[in-house]
Amino acid sequence: MSRLRVLIIDDDVKVCEYLQELLTPDGCEVVAINDPDQGLAKLKAKENYHILILDLKMPGINGLQLLEKIRKVDKDIAAIILTAYPSLESATDAINLDVSAYMQKPFSGEDMRETIARVARKKGIVVRREDELHITIGKRIREVRRQRSLTLKQMGRRTNLSVSLLSQIERAESSASVSSLFKIANALDVRISELFGDF
Repeated sequence: MSRLRVLIIDDDVKVCEYLQELLTPDGCEVVAINDPDQGLAKLKAKENYHILILDLKMPGINGLQLLEKIRKVDKDIAAIILTAYPSLESATDAINLDVSAYMQKPFSGEDMRETIARVARKKGIVVRREDELHITIGKRIREVRRQRSLTLKQMGRRTNLSVSLLSQIERAESSASVSSLFKIANALDVRISELFGDF
């Protein structure tokens, strides 16, 4: 199982240290750089990272200008923008550069962990067995639901779960409780163990 490789580019040394201390115990391989040019050089050297955490305001260049250069080197890296000064203009520019998340400083450690987990899942990056299990369950539910020609709305009626939650479970954006899995298995007329695939 690959470790999640995270590159942080922020001129604030304290932010870099904080993120390194926060994410390393979670099993992430973290590289923190205070100089935007060095960060770009690392990516140009074809060093492979899954997620980029980028400060919006840095001396000499802003994060979105840097991201524009990074996108020419690596179109696929998932980018999380950090800013103490959010604005509609920077949010719009971030969307145009395919930014995965836009976070306001200060942020909590829990918010950052959740954002990274969500971004990794959305990008299809599997780094933990648990994530792999959620993806397997979600795919299996979707397959069986489609075989039975059931819509999410019909599943919602049968399970008494919200369409939004069912959709999140299928996309592996939310983990299903045992109770929810039991209701889903009943609605699909399968044994609960069949939802786990080869796990």
